[in-house]
Amino acid sequence: MKYKQRKKALILLADGTIFHGKSIGKEGTAFGEVCFNTGTTGYQEIFTDPSYFGQLMVTTNAHIGNYGTKDSEVESDSVKIAGLICKNFSFEYSRPGADGSLEDFFEKNNTLAISDVDTRALVSYIRDNGAMNAVISTDVDNVEGLKKQLAEQPKMNGLELASKVSTKEPYFYGDENATYKISALDIGIKKNILRNLAKRDAYIKVFPYNSKFEDLEAFSPDGYFLSNGPGDPEPLVEAQQVAKEIIAKNKPLFGICLGHQVIALANGISTYKMHNGHRGINHPVKNLLTGKGEITSQNHGFAISREETEANSNIEITHVHLNDDTVAGIRLKNKNCFSVQYHPEASPGPNDSTYLFDEFINNLKN
Repeated sequence: MKYKQRKKALILLADGTIFHGKSIGKEGTAFGEVCFNTGTTGYQEIFTDPSYFGQLMVTTNAHIGNYGTKDSEVESDSVKIAGLICKNFSFEYSRPGADGSLEDFFEKNNTLAISDVDTRALVSYIRDNGAMNAVISTDVDNVEGLKKQLAEQPKMNGLELASKVSTKEPYFYGDENATYKISALDIGIKKNILRNLAKRDAYIKVFPYNSKFEDLEAFSPDGYFLSNGPGDPEPLVEAQQVAKEIIAKNKPLFGICLGHQVIALANGISTYKMHNGHRGINHPVKNLLTGKGEITSQNHGFAISREETEANSNIEITHVHLNDDTVAGIRLKNKNCFSVQYHPEASPGPNDSTYLFDEFINNLKN
């Protein structure tokens, strides 16, 4: 590998704190909410996950890019993070099955990335001070100008981002001769969710974020799905209305992540922005219905109110996060509806949570 002389870069946080690094190759500036993911693998899935739209991703794993990229391992049609911050960036890769390098992948997607950052110090700072807006830039001599631009960036709290990542037109996924039909509302859907539904003999029609219930109903589905996605769930009033109408008709409904939060809001349960969120592939969750533990993949910065959930006589908490006791799953006692805050399709190691797709299909059968 040839030695590469790379430009200096910086991370400027909203509170004025600065961390230093080096550019991966592309020069420029990128804004977003800075957050961190503790996963040791799966960086390509993270970078293409629509739930991370508008976020500057700090990876806690020391080496990023060492196994390259593979076309079949994307969760959407492009990189969705605003930019990458890492410790060691691997320009070379060693996986025989890879289709290319992460450097080329970022260049193709016009993504700004910086490395040689003290990510342990940065993550520790975010843990203490919370996720906040930040900017990464190679314009290291323009700190005051970057501060002014950063101050003008909207905060994640109250920010609607589903419209930025949702499909513009409805599309189909799976075998049209499958046994079950599902209408899915795309507020940031991951491809692996569609794969998990399709391999369970389902044919899915995916609808834009602002579709009406009548649009989804016209497909004559056996059930409905509300996807994951980025941003604050509260501004998604159209999606909440869709959830209300599905629930009122007692149709099978399953929600994941942002979809889980939308279902909660549709039932009068408020959401709130977390201090720094849950992002990683080793989050412990307890299933209160079975007493079993699950190791889960999570990526969310908002959660639903546990106090309001417990006070709602029509809703049962089915899963809790064992690190902080936040609500990780709910079901409606009197309706055919359930949801989880984490990602059963991600399968971090063992397939602890894929049974949730089986439960949804069973609901369609019955």
